[in-house]
Amino acid sequence: MHHDLGALGTAVNRRATERQLQIMKSMGVNAIRTSHNPPSPEVLEYCDKLGLLVMDEAFDVWRRAKIPNDYSKYFDQWSERDIRDMARRDRNHPSIIMWSIGNEIHEQGSPQGAEIAATLSRYFREEDPTRPTTAGFNNHLAAIKNGLAVNVDVPGFNYKPWDYARVLDEHPDWLLVGSETSSVVSSRGVYHLPLEKYQKHDSLQLTSYDIISPPWAYLPDPEFAAQEKSPRVIGEFVWTGFDYIGEPTPYFLGRGAENDKDWPARSSYFGIVDLAGFPKDRFYLYQSLWSKAPMVHVLPHWNWQGREGQAIPVMIYTNAEEAELIVNGKSLGRKKRGSEPVELPVGPNISKDGKYQSKFRLMWQVPYAPGSIKAVAYNGGKAVATKEIKTAGAPARVRLIPDRTQISANGEDLSFVTVRIEDKDGNLCPAADNLVRFKVEGAGAIAAVDNGNAATTESFQGDSRKAFSGMALLIVRSNRGKGGAIKVAAASEGLSQGNATVTARETASDIM
Repeated sequence: MHHDLGALGTAVNRRATERQLQIMKSMGVNAIRTSHNPPSPEVLEYCDKLGLLVMDEAFDVWRRAKIPNDYSKYFDQWSERDIRDMARRDRNHPSIIMWSIGNEIHEQGSPQGAEIAATLSRYFREEDPTRPTTAGFNNHLAAIKNGLAVNVDVPGFNYKPWDYARVLDEHPDWLLVGSETSSVVSSRGVYHLPLEKYQKHDSLQLTSYDIISPPWAYLPDPEFAAQEKSPRVIGEFVWTGFDYIGEPTPYFLGRGAENDKDWPARSSYFGIVDLAGFPKDRFYLYQSLWSKAPMVHVLPHWNWQGREGQAIPVMIYTNAEEAELIVNGKSLGRKKRGSEPVELPVGPNISKDGKYQSKFRLMWQVPYAPGSIKAVAYNGGKAVATKEIKTAGAPARVRLIPDRTQISANGEDLSFVTVRIEDKDGNLCPAADNLVRFKVEGAGAIAAVDNGNAATTESFQGDSRKAFSGMALLIVRSNRGKGGAIKVAAASEGLSQGNATVTARETASDIM
């Protein structure tokens, strides 16, 4: 997790922090890695409360600089003080399970790095002998050769699932952790056909079929397989839980004029959840591996006007034994999870022929006709979960869904209001980009607006926002010391207005 809170920026807000972690936990997450600096105390407080484990990380650079004026200028003078202060501040949080001494530091390629790694690990052990140290090594073979890996308790490998088994065979007393994995990039609700691997898309959006990644990265599926085969790999930290401001990879990876057409891509596509807090399809792929409550998810949307009769790849993610796809009331049959590998396009770092056979997804090629696609998950022959997507008609209304209808009147508490563009029957309109104008009256005000679009210069501060893939977000903040109703209205030309009410409640601490 990066430190920013999307449209609210980087200043800490307690409710926004809690919401991010709650969304992660609902996916089945049980551990958070901070990147690449110590987190706010509020992050650790909520991880304690929610039962989330934490890899608490100190540095992104040691002596060797990554960019001008980075921490390398201060490392020799401040690294011991900073580690000891960090450990003393955080060591009483039960959520912390590992201390990370660094991420992808340049000293991996130098024998001098071993000495630094040993010193930093010693500082942590002196302050807290109860927890192991780790580090994120992207140059893992150099880190092993030069002695860095042996100077942490649990070596972390960034993007190296194909080497887990071999390294563990060579080091029978080691445990490993996938300290940074996958890095798929996608845009919520966007699907590009045909199903193919590409570097960038001219739309500045990236397909949500969960197959696109930058050159050093890969699909979630090979990591799943490697983790299954190597029980001494204790888990993985996926890059990343939420989208974050900046680093809009793969855009702006080139140089000079090559980047000109990449504007205004301005925030990451890496998130399993978009900047507004709306889950992408990948959320449900991870949930199918990490959660026990029966679930099923089907993609893509079912609005493909102009492609009637053409085959549309339909995927199902589920943690059940098998799933059935029903299209316009007709069953296309059941498939057992893992019994029929799905061929996915991948990069050369995973496969020489550019193809990967995944056992973690189910897929059908379905000739498009308007109507519905329905996924039904079964355990022991009994239906345990259902998900249906219908072809949406024309946008007809704005619907508002607050995540909390009661908040504290302390001037800091928030209600995150989901904004949906729906047809007359309540179906999400997946291509809707209607401009929605907001009005907030009473005991609160607009804190920020967003829609999860990584390629827009629309301001987060304002009273309007375009929908992206049919959705937007309004963040409402209470007024300090003023309880009562917060009335929210959302209007868009030609659509029925959406309305919601949030109540701000005063307590003694709110009016002091």
